[in-house]
Amino acid sequence: MKVVNFAETDSLVSQYMTELRDVTVQKDMLRFRRNLERIGEIMAFEISRTLEYADKEISTPLARTTCKVIKTPVVLATIFRAGVPFHQGFLNYLDHAENAFVSAYRKYKEKENFDVCIEYLASPRLDGKTLIIADPMLATGASMELSYRALITKGEPAHIHVCSVIASQHAVDYVRKTFPKDKTTLWVGAIDPEINSHSYIVPGLGDAGDLAYGVKE
Repeated sequence: MKVVNFAETDSLVSQYMTELRDVTVQKDMLRFRRNLERIGEIMAFEISRTLEYADKEISTPLARTTCKVIKTPVVLATIFRAGVPFHQGFLNYLDHAENAFVSAYRKYKEKENFDVCIEYLASPRLDGKTLIIADPMLATGASMELSYRALITKGEPAHIHVCSVIASQHAVDYVRKTFPKDKTTLWVGAIDPEINSHSYIVPGLGDAGDLAYGVKE
């Protein structure tokens, strides 16, 4: 499985990551959402370079000419709720893609013991398509795996791009073990070394859903 870690090279992603992590900048929810969106846009552009293209003949006001358009059928999927602004970044660039949505959440049995529950799925058929699953925080990898399992009830994609802003090393290893190695690419803004007893990424950035949309009860 190929892993693309944007932290390994200098780019605009580094600027947006700094603002996402900074507790003072995080107070601006609009900026937090927009930074998630912008990283999604950059990842969408990079993924677009891996897709297949076909020639299309068009008319300009002056003459006929041939351009290239995306041939690969793409489905953009996200996990509610923190994934929504991140997903929008991908959709801003891959605006002809189909879309899928999954509800995955932690159901706590005890203070530090929880199950991941899937309650909602809306997806087109995935057979032979390129599936992009966008979720900003990849802490344990469990939500991502269960979401993927739910999605493939709609068909088997030709390739899977797993996209996160921050992943823990634990989650990267987990995705390596649980996703098809020969057709999965993992894209991350940064890989952090650990998760704490609450399964939050350290140093991470906190709860992305709360920072994007406000604290939940």
